[in-house]
Amino acid sequence: MRPSLVPGLTYEVSFRVPKSKTVPNLYPEAPEFREMPEVFATGFMVGLVEWAAMKAIEPHLDWPAEQSVGTHINVSHVALTPPGLEVRARARLIGVEGRRLTFEVEAHDERELIGKGTHERFVIDKARFSEKARRKAEGA
Repeated sequence: MRPSLVPGLTYEVSFRVPKSKTVPNLYPEAPEFREMPEVFATGFMVGLVEWAAMKAIEPHLDWPAEQSVGTHINVSHVALTPPGLEVRARARLIGVEGRRLTFEVEAHDERELIGKGTHERFVIDKARFSEKARRKAEGA
């Protein structure tokens, strides 16, 4: 982590919602999801705000050896977004406690606020993290 990793860092990503990012496509194996309306899925919105958070801090890490993983998400999805609309997800770093990072996140489509909340990430050493995952998989 570089000394420049401080509160206030902000990043915004824009994404035009395709049908593949709607609720029926979240878990196509689940008939309950397949029957839902074709609107931007909460799970994909969460991924979009995570992406914004990752981009906000990437220049301040020893990328790609240092990365971050999501550890907590507290986001309300307050409005629907049909396919074809653009969504902007914004993350602002509001806290740095060692390797634990806290973000304020928001998502807007072309019409209104669609989601907001907080998100936490933890800075990891990719090689050590990958080794831990490998060992866990071997023991499964």
